[in-house]
Amino acid sequence: MELTVSQSALTGNPAEVAGVARRAGPSAGERLARAVERSWRPVALLLVCFVVWWVISAAELVEPYLVPSPGATVDVLTGKTSYLWQHSWVTTYETLLGFVIAVAVGVLAAVVMVYSSTVERTLYPILLFAQVVPKIAIAPLFVVWLGFGIAPKILIAVLIAFFPVVISMVTGLKAVDPEMLQLSATMGAKPWQTFLKIRFPASLPHLFSGLKVAVTLAVTGAVVGEFVGANEGLGYVILQANGNLDTPMLFAGLLVMSLIGVVLFVVVEIAERLLLPWHASRRDAPATTSY
Repeated sequence: MELTVSQSALTGNPAEVAGVARRAGPSAGERLARAVERSWRPVALLLVCFVVWWVISAAELVEPYLVPSPGATVDVLTGKTSYLWQHSWVTTYETLLGFVIAVAVGVLAAVVMVYSSTVERTLYPILLFAQVVPKIAIAPLFVVWLGFGIAPKILIAVLIAFFPVVISMVTGLKAVDPEMLQLSATMGAKPWQTFLKIRFPASLPHLFSGLKVAVTLAVTGAVVGEFVGANEGLGYVILQANGNLDTPMLFAGLLVMSLIGVVLFVVVEIAERLLLPWHASRRDAPATTSY
């Protein structure tokens, strides 16, 4: 009996295979509608918070030196843009450097822990202990050891961002389907080939979940380090404003710090969408259906 296979089936194009139709992808209007649907609720919540803030300040329910008006805060943001930008850049640099180091060391530690149960049993309690210790309590020690430069801020950012990266990566590497690992071993794949082709790609969704948490925590770590000892950065700005009872500057620094965290979170989210289009949570692409 002769088996005939069409060229379109060999090429893997489902739109050309008999009995299979390719569903058209969403149009630009549909994508815009989805984006509006996803974003209008948080935008509405922010507007409600802004209105409440404005009502509280306009009705003088709270003294201005405790809660400044939105107008006073906006005046600081627009009138001292260069000042805030200079210190924001310092905090952003510390955050990014600490985040990158935390990711590199965290991924490496997770891989070693997964492939060595002895290392995992040894390191896991230490990592948990280091995570539980309040970083603000040990930050002064880093300043004493490393000085008032950028190193203590980066180290605190690394310590705060490190734990989510390790935990998410370990979870992802262990969540691989055992049948896939057995199949890989049966086909004679080497351990490094199994890691690159199966384990690491399967762990990426978990890893990116940890990265989104870690990048926001890295901002907090950098600012905490600036609280302890610094002469630049948003932590320094907030600390100085608090000491001078300059609440408009204090609120402006907090808003800029929050904006940095949101932007970095969105950057990681975009990277996830670009690198993991195959994941179930990202399947907005056209699907094939039979008819």
